[in-house]
Amino acid sequence: MSDSQDQTPQQPEVSLSGSDVVNRAAEQWKDTSHRNIPGLGDLPIPDDTANLREGPSLHDGLLALLPLVGVWRGTGQADTAEDGQYNFGQQITFAHDGENYLTYSSRMWKLDEEGKPNGLDVRESGYWRINEQDEIEVVCTHSTGVSEIYYGHPVNERAWQIESASTMVTATGPTTLGPGKRLYGLMPNNNLGWVDERMVGEELRPRMSAELSRVIG
Repeated sequence: MSDSQDQTPQQPEVSLSGSDVVNRAAEQWKDTSHRNIPGLGDLPIPDDTANLREGPSLHDGLLALLPLVGVWRGTGQADTAEDGQYNFGQQITFAHDGENYLTYSSRMWKLDEEGKPNGLDVRESGYWRINEQDEIEVVCTHSTGVSEIYYGHPVNERAWQIESASTMVTATGPTTLGPGKRLYGLMPNNNLGWVDERMVGEELRPRMSAELSRVIG
């Protein structure tokens, strides 16, 4: 993937207090602050929220993941053993219900050469947690028949790196998918960039990357 390096999130060395992180997030995404994901409102428990201004308060243990909360949408590039090189659209949702985890969901769709939708692609669903030692734990399942456990850590207040500790594939899942590493980060323009690298032979190679702008939260 020729432009994978361009998608790598920047990693500024800036140290911020908890209140600074909240205040900066509120200022950077004020244009999307009035939107939230829909909730039915008829359960005896809180609805998920992707907007830090609405719903239950974010659990104190999730402060290091706070900037991820929201709905992000954009485009990316893929180079997979199954489908070769192609462009895709994507929406990622990080939400919470007040408990000490983030819910994660991703929907992707393929794009043709003109950038128009050209069929559905992989879906992912999972949970992000982080402990008092700032170790990130991610459980993620793929619609293709893959279940993964990742561990990682914040690179700084705007970037998070995770590596797969366990990758299990069903009998009908992708036989060529090896263990990998992902980097998520806020870019200088405050978009969310991410890169997925996978082990091919004895080296990690870029498999997918995208740049997404915030649309909710």
